[in-house]
Amino acid sequence: MKVLVLEDNPQLGASIREFLTREGYLCEVADTYAKAKDKILSSGYDLILLDIMLPDGNGLDLLRIIKQENIASGVLIISAKEALDDKIRGLEGGADDYITKPFHLSELHARLRAIYRRKNPAGSSGSIISFNEISLNTDTLEAFINNQLLDITRKEFDLLMYFVVNKNRVLSKQAIATHLWGDYTDNLDNLDFVYQHVKNLRRKIAQLNGTDYIDTVYGLGYRFKATEAAI
Repeated sequence: MKVLVLEDNPQLGASIREFLTREGYLCEVADTYAKAKDKILSSGYDLILLDIMLPDGNGLDLLRIIKQENIASGVLIISAKEALDDKIRGLEGGADDYITKPFHLSELHARLRAIYRRKNPAGSSGSIISFNEISLNTDTLEAFINNQLLDITRKEFDLLMYFVVNKNRVLSKQAIATHLWGDYTDNLDNLDFVYQHVKNLRRKIAQLNGTDYIDTVYGLGYRFKATEAAI
């Protein structure tokens, strides 16, 4: 699960990142409005922790952008203890929950998990994310095509899930690389490994007679071009 933490307090941001990383999350931190906006619009996140008071902007403005762009990320507002109006505006603006400073990291984790379960992305039920003949179990990290187990690596599972959750959106190679491997890919000159992972995933899906929904968008990246199956 990929999480973006928008927090301008370096110590708190580092503590959250360290804790969530130990819990198995891929966690990125932005300490300004500008950095967070760039990340939100260029990468996909399952969950976003949104601090409201920032040195260069307001987190509620980012929440509006998230909703305007139809970004499916779950949003948890981080607010000051006395900021009742901010909490109300955040929830009315589409945030999924809020947490008040100071907080225990275990409570933060519980709230994130609850948001993720409630969001049920891409028609999921519980830990199952389904689209047409594709089924992904986020607990066991198993993927199925037409009820047949797909023999894929963890990275290929994460890639397929990223495509399904972001279907019909163009995903750049950089966005895919960052989602799967984290921020350290930002300075890489060559992203050919993304092409190789996409190629392997396509081949394995085809072996089970699955539909190839992945379109190459030349010069940009890839798009999981999908329409729901007729019922």
